[in-house]
Parts: sequence; C-alpha cells; structure tokens
Amino acid sequence: MSTPDKQLLHYVEEFGLFFEQFGLARTAGRMLGWLLVCDPPHQTMDELTEVLQVSKSSISTASRLLIQTGLVSKVSFPGERKDFYRISEDAWIQAWSAKNNQTTAMREMAARGLELLPDDPNRQKRLQEMHDLYGFLEEELPKLTERWLKEQSQQT
Repeated sequence: MSTPDKQLLHYVEEFGLFFEQFGLARTAGRMLGWLLVCDPPHQTMDELTEVLQVSKSSISTASRLLIQTGLVSKVSFPGERKDFYRISEDAWIQAWSAKNNQTTAMREMAARGLELLPDDPNRQKRLQEMHDLYGFLEEELPKLTERWLKEQSQQT
C-alpha cells in the first residue's frame, strides 16, 4: 500500500473529530472517512490499521459499530482469504432513515412528558415545543427522503 496523501489523511482526521462530536468513537469516524476516499474502495483490516495507525482491536471495534449502523459493509471476494470493509450501498439514506426513527422517539418522549403535566401550562411549554418540532420533522422528513430517492433514481 502506498503512503496516502497528507491532505487525505488530514481530511480523515477531521472526519474522526467531526463524528466524535456526535458520540461516535474517533477511530470509527476516521475509518468511515478513509473508506469514503480510499482507492480501492474496499480495504482489509491490515490496510486500515496501517493507514489509520491504530490497532486491529480498534478497527475491529469500529467496524462492528459501523456495520451495525449500516454505514459500512464487510465483503469478501472469491479467492481472497481476508475480509474487506467498504461504505455500504445507500449508506447515507440508511443513516437518514435511522434519524427519522429517532425523530419519532423524541416526539413520543415529549408526549409522555406532556401527559405527566396535564394541568401545568408553564412547565408544558418546553415539552410542547419539543413535541411540535419533532412532530413536524416526523411528518416532513419522510417526504424529503422520498424526494431525494426520486431525484437519485432520475439521475441513474
């Protein structure tokens, strides 16, 4: 494997820091970033440990997390004894769909809180805003998803 361009490695580091802000392990973010820009688009664990300068156990942990989220897939090729990792087909729409499910959960959480405060409009106000926003998003995000999928199908 040739040494990756320093700008690409810097980008991968930025990716790791970005995703770390949202609760993802930095190594998982770095792995995701690398898989977005690497050539070939599939990488072995050895290749990932070399370029990211982390242990195999770190890659193993990160890959399990990324596979569970649907962002990364483990693949194999005929005649190859090693597994490869790559960005999943439709990774971003899968991640977006998972966010849609979280939107429903947030609205439901706010609704349960509102039920606990039936006679207290001052305390309800904070929950009502949360409930209304997530209700709106719950209704609108699937429409955006459909629109995106339609546009993507027209481009292919």
